[in-house]
Amino acid sequence: YYLIRNLSMFEKELLIDGKGHMLGRLASIVAHELLRGQKVVVVRAEMILQSGHLFKNKKIFHEYLNKAKNTNPKRGAFHFRAPSMMFGKSVRGMIPRKTARGAIALGNLKVFEGIPYPYDHQKRMVVPEALKVLRLKQHRKYTVLGDLCSQIGWTTAPLIKSLEEKRKEKSSKYFEMKKKKIEARAKANNSKDVQKINAELAKHGF
Repeated sequence: YYLIRNLSMFEKELLIDGKGHMLGRLASIVAHELLRGQKVVVVRAEMILQSGHLFKNKKIFHEYLNKAKNTNPKRGAFHFRAPSMMFGKSVRGMIPRKTARGAIALGNLKVFEGIPYPYDHQKRMVVPEALKVLRLKQHRKYTVLGDLCSQIGWTTAPLIKSLEEKRKEKSSKYFEMKKKKIEARAKANNSKDVQKINAELAKHGF
């Protein structure tokens, strides 16, 4: 993982792994980066954490379900159940989305459950300022966003879980192969024949 604080002013795209991050803290940092003109992608939204017990957060959400338009409930409010949509709505509330600048900033945000292609082949980043291990006391209760969403109507959790298992299995195979290649290369470089060739090439400036 890379740390987001070690980056230069602009990157082509920030790829943030949501696992282990606190919802509000991560949303505020993502909103700030978007308003600076940065493109941001957040993956594994179902592993984002929220402070407070699961029962308490579920109760708060059910109270929030009572919010609706009095004259025509079809026009809002819209209560998102998917973790990616819930995180996106948190970021949306931190951006002046009704201005041209805010609309462009919000258009530069992508949020996904799991890690879809091509992001599964790219290096992911963490945000230390939003990590649960650094920002929440050890004895405090917290809720995994995927668990909360599964209890309030999000139905694709089993599918995301199976896709993630396949991705991890594929990733572990690739890592083992990469380790073998590195070991084979190190072994080859230490052989006497290769050292003689390298010494000869060094004489000629290679």
